[in-house]
Order: sequence, then structure tokens, then C-alpha cells
Amino acid sequence: MKTTYWISTILTSIFLFWSAYSYLYSKPAIEGFKELGFPNFFRIQLVVLKVLAAIIILIPIIPIQIKEWAYAGIALFFITAIVAHMVHKDPFSITLINIVLVVILIISYLCLHKNNTII
Repeated sequence: MKTTYWISTILTSIFLFWSAYSYLYSKPAIEGFKELGFPNFFRIQLVVLKVLAAIIILIPIIPIQIKEWAYAGIALFFITAIVAHMVHKDPFSITLINIVLVVILIISYLCLHKNNTII
């Protein structure tokens, strides 16, 4: 169970770090964000929150209650992305990727609670 937890948590964190990086430095990602209708300050806010959430779920000594808030925030990121891309009529593959990420996040969350002493 610990292996499943760490694989799913690391995959989620890698995506969050990559997403935050692309929101800052990738012109297509920045333009795509604008096309979705989100204000620029929200892009920067998401960068900060995604990095913080990734760090929180990766560090074992952080209390589980704080991790739960991070998981809730990450789920909100993915749900917002799903809705935004569907409304924008982007290719279904983008929505599918976000659905897969939600499943990976759920696996990480369930494994965290299965082994609440993971270190």
C-alpha cells in the first residue's frame, strides 16, 4: 500500500510542478489560460497554490489534516480544469487526462488514509 501511495502521490506532484512551471513559462499554456477566460492574477495564484499543495502532500511529517486540505485543493484544480476545458470545447483528450489525474489523486488520498502512518 505504501508503494501505491508514493507512486500516486509522486505522479500527482510531478503534474502539479509541471503545470505550475508551464503556467509561468510556457507561452502556449499562458495563452490557453487566457483563452479559457481566466484573469492573469488567477494563473499566478494557481502557480503558488499548486506548488504548495505538491510540497504538502510529499512531505511525510506534515499533519494529515493539512494534507486533507491540500488534497481538496488539488481536486478543485482538476475539477475546474475539466469544466473549463469542456466549456471551451477543447479536445476530449485534455478532459480525459484530467479525469485520469483525479483517479490518481483519489488513489493517493485513499492510500494515505489506509496507512496514516506512512513515512
